[in-house]
Amino acid sequence: MHKKANKTQQSTLRRDLKERHLTMIAIGGSIGTGLFVASGAIISQAGPGGALLSYGLIGLMVYCLMTSLGELAAFMPVSGSFATYGSKYVEEGFGFSLGWNYWYNWAVTIAVDLVASQLVMDYWFPNTPGWIWSALFLILIFLLNYISVKGFGEAEYWFSLIKVIAIIIFIIVGMLIILGILHGGEHVGWHNWHVGEAPFAGGFSAMIGVAMIVGFSFQGTEIIGIAAGESKDPAKNIPRAVRQVFWRILLFYILAILIISLILPYNDPLLLNNNVTAISISPFTLVFKNAGLMLAAAVMNVVILTAVLSAGNSGMYASTRMLYNLANEGKAPRIFAKLSKGGVPRNALLATTMLAGLCFLTSKFSNQEVYLWLLNTSGVTGFIAWLGIAISHYRFRRGYIAQGNSHLHLPYRSSFFPLGPIFSFVLSLSITFGQNYKAFLANHIDWYGVTATYIGIPLFLIIWMGYRLICGTRFVKYREMQFPIYKV
Repeated sequence: MHKKANKTQQSTLRRDLKERHLTMIAIGGSIGTGLFVASGAIISQAGPGGALLSYGLIGLMVYCLMTSLGELAAFMPVSGSFATYGSKYVEEGFGFSLGWNYWYNWAVTIAVDLVASQLVMDYWFPNTPGWIWSALFLILIFLLNYISVKGFGEAEYWFSLIKVIAIIIFIIVGMLIILGILHGGEHVGWHNWHVGEAPFAGGFSAMIGVAMIVGFSFQGTEIIGIAAGESKDPAKNIPRAVRQVFWRILLFYILAILIISLILPYNDPLLLNNNVTAISISPFTLVFKNAGLMLAAAVMNVVILTAVLSAGNSGMYASTRMLYNLANEGKAPRIFAKLSKGGVPRNALLATTMLAGLCFLTSKFSNQEVYLWLLNTSGVTGFIAWLGIAISHYRFRRGYIAQGNSHLHLPYRSSFFPLGPIFSFVLSLSITFGQNYKAFLANHIDWYGVTATYIGIPLFLIIWMGYRLICGTRFVKYREMQFPIYKV
C-alpha cells in the first residue's frame, strides 16, 4: 500500500523543465554574490595567483562532482536526488541526514539571500527598514514557486540570463581595458601580478582560508540533480546540461577572475574592505568605473539584486523538493508529500518559507550581523552535500559492476571514475575541516568562531547516528543494492 502511494505521488510531479531550464537553473544557483562581490575579498586575501588557483582547483572538483551527479541523476531521476542515492547506495540513515541537511542548508541560504537583498536596496533607499525588502522579495520568490514548476523554470531562466549577459559585457569591457582601448589602459600587462606579495599573497594558508568562500560561490550547481525529477527526458537532458553548465560557469569564473586580477591590484583599498557585503567593493563595479562608465555602480546593483533573487529562487525550489521527497519516503511528516493540482508540494513550500523567515531577525539585530551569522551557519552544509554525492557515486558504480552490470549500459557515465569521486571527497573534507583552523592555533581557542563555523558537522552526525540507532540500519552491501529502471 505504501509503495503504491509512493508511485502515485511521484507520478504527479510535472516533468515540465526543459534543457534550457536545467542549464539556467544550475547557473542561477551558482553565479551569485560569491562571484559578483566576494571575489574581491578572495583576491585581496590570496592574491591574484592564489585566487585563480583556488577557483581553478575547486572548479575541477565541481566538474568531477557534476559528472558523478549526472551519472546518478540520468540513471535515477528523482526529486530527492542525492538524499535518495545516499539511502540506497550508502546507508539509509546517511541519506536521511543528507536530505535534512540539504533542506536546512538551502532554507537558511534563502534567508542569507534575503538579508543580502536588504543590503542591496539600502544603496537606493537607506532610510527604509530592511525587513520590508526581505518581506517583499520573500513573497515574490514564494509566488514564483507556488504556481507551477514551469513558472519557476521560466523565472529562473530570465534571472540567470541577466547575470550571464552582465558577465559577458564585463569580460568584453575588461578585455578592452587590458588592450588599452578604454580608459584604464595603464593597467595593461601582468604588472598587478608583481605588486607587493603577489601573485600568492598570504601563501598556502591564505588559499585554505578562502577555499570555503570559493566553494560557496560554486554551490548550487548540484540543484540540477534535484530538478531531474521534473525534467523532460532526463537521460538525455541531464548529461547535456551537466556538460554545458560546467564549462560555462568555469569559463565565466576563471575569465572574470583573471580580468579582475590584471586590472585591479590585490591590495586595492576597496578590495581590502572587510565588509564583504558592501556593494561598493564589488570588483565588477570597480572595473566598470575604471572604464569611465559612471552608471556602473547602479547597473551592477541591479545585476547583484537579480543574482540574489535568482539564488533565493533556486534555493526555494531545491529545499522544497528535498523536503517533499523526504516526506514521500516516510522520512518527514506525510503532509509535506501532498501536491497541488499543478504538481507543486505547497506544504513543503510553506515550511521552507517559514524557515527562510529567519531573515526577519534583522528587525532585532543589524542586517550585516545577521547576514554573517546565517552565512556561517549554512556554509559547511553545502560541502556536506558534496561529500554525500561523491560517496554515493563511488558506491553506486562499485555496486553496479559487482552485480554483473556493465558501466557501458548507463545512460550517462562519469569519465573520471574512480579518481573523480575520490578527489572530490578528499578535497571537500579537507576544506570542510580546514576552513577555520586558525581558531585552534590561537592562545585561547575561539569557541564562538568554531561553533559558528562547524555547527553543521555535529548536527549531521547526530541526525545520522540517531536514525541508525533508532531504526537499526546498516551500510548497504554491494550485492544487496537495488538498481531500479526508471521509465520517464
